Amino acid sequence: MYAVNKFIEILGKIGLTFQIVKTAFAAALSWFIATSLLHSEYPYFAAVAAIITVQVTVADSVDKATQRIIGIIGGVLLSMLLGHWFKIGAISIFFIILIGMAISKALRMNPQIISQVAISSLLVLAFGQTKEGYAFERIIETVVGSAVAVLINALVVPQNAVPDVERSILRYSRLAADTLTSLMALVNHTGTRIKTGRSEVDALIKEAKECRKTLDLAEQSLKYNPLLKHKRDRLSQLAKSILQLESITIQIRGIRRSLADLQLNHRAQLEQPYVQQLKRTMQATAACIAAYGQAAIQDTPEQQEALKATIEQAQAEQSRSLISLHSLTSLPTLRDMGSILTDLGRMVAETENYTEPIFPQEPAISDL
Repeated sequence: MYAVNKFIEILGKIGLTFQIVKTAFAAALSWFIATSLLHSEYPYFAAVAAIITVQVTVADSVDKATQRIIGIIGGVLLSMLLGHWFKIGAISIFFIILIGMAISKALRMNPQIISQVAISSLLVLAFGQTKEGYAFERIIETVVGSAVAVLINALVVPQNAVPDVERSILRYSRLAADTLTSLMALVNHTGTRIKTGRSEVDALIKEAKECRKTLDLAEQSLKYNPLLKHKRDRLSQLAKSILQLESITIQIRGIRRSLADLQLNHRAQLEQPYVQQLKRTMQATAACIAAYGQAAIQDTPEQQEALKATIEQAQAEQSRSLISLHSLTSLPTLRDMGSILTDLGRMVAETENYTEPIFPQEPAISDL
């Protein structure tokens, strides 16, 4: 298995990826079908349709095939209607393309379809007047090439983006833990320059969006893909983990704001026992987040036990921090500290309940 992966890696370095091989195979097979079975005089149209239709995911291929077929039919119909009054020339080409693209734009069609209508109109106008049945053959060849491309993309080494989602979740969870740890520098910061932690949190939000983008691509890769249907349950679990990490990100944002407020309140300098206990609580919660990310992608008894241990430790430290608040007399400080502990508690609750069903009201990264 290692030798095969190494060979594939070497081929990828010289440009021979699976995507390129599938594209070439789809074009060749489309040409073969068009010439051998359909006896087409213009088999290259089938090959061109296959090349354009092979995309990264099956869903993208289906979308591209649909756009191309609609564009071809639209262009053919337009040329058949107007070809009786126009002969091929600069003026007729201008009006055919102008009318075709204008109608497509007015119908709010996809830009890909609009371009395809123009190309098909031009080709049918140029060749349809000298070759009987050319327009119909154009449609058949495009359908053949598009269908072959979709089938090959779905059945020949289909893309499985689930591992990419798992790696993205691991990066996301580790960065969330590191961001929470970095915010410890804001606790009772006494420097002349106020620290806000905004850059660290912004980097975390950016990572959250990248993780969501990876998930969307994986969902597209499984759509219309019968060979990877069994991966959908796993992807649903990973989607839930991302939702919960997004919720954790929202809590980290709240902690950053509360710590910034504490810095602005110069009269509320915390005594060292409070500072050290809060830092221990944040550190324990950060470890809990990191363990959650690991358990989300490696659901083993060992990882579950490690996560359970970090949850218990974080809860214990949060309880100690809560008990220590009873002697605080400053209301603004008590409010900010209470807000921080509430957010920390919500984070641990997210990691503790990750096996529960997903509900629509879960926060999304668009709310950040």
